Amino acid sequence: VAGTIGARHHAWLIVVFLVEMGFHHLGQSSGTHRLTAEERNQAILDLKAAGWSELSERDAIYKEFSFHSFNQAFGFMSRVALQAEKMNHHPEWFNVYNKVQITLTSHDCGELTKKDVKLAKFIEKAAASV
Repeated sequence: VAGTIGARHHAWLIVVFLVEMGFHHLGQSSGTHRLTAEERNQAILDLKAAGWSELSERDAIYKEFSFHSFNQAFGFMSRVALQAEKMNHHPEWFNVYNKVQITLTSHDCGELTKKDVKLAKFIEKAAASV
């Protein structure tokens, strides 16, 4: 029991340290960002129409973007990164040359949320403006 209490205290100190270092999103719930069933269905329809797909292995959406060059792909990623920082909501992504693969989900609650939908809409606008 004493070891368990010590481990919990140690874990709590790590969380406090991370929060103090700026990782303020740790532990925050996406409860206020959850989608209702109706909102989710509409969002999925809209996103699928734009080329996004649902992942079968987890509650997330995915899309691959192709650009004319690496510079265009990187510029696109930079715009998305700045918006993601503002939202404190970051994509999972992979880039090779002119291709960018993006997966969106809310890790803190393990599901698609309003933040994912909002970021996906921004990503679409950013891709269209390249």
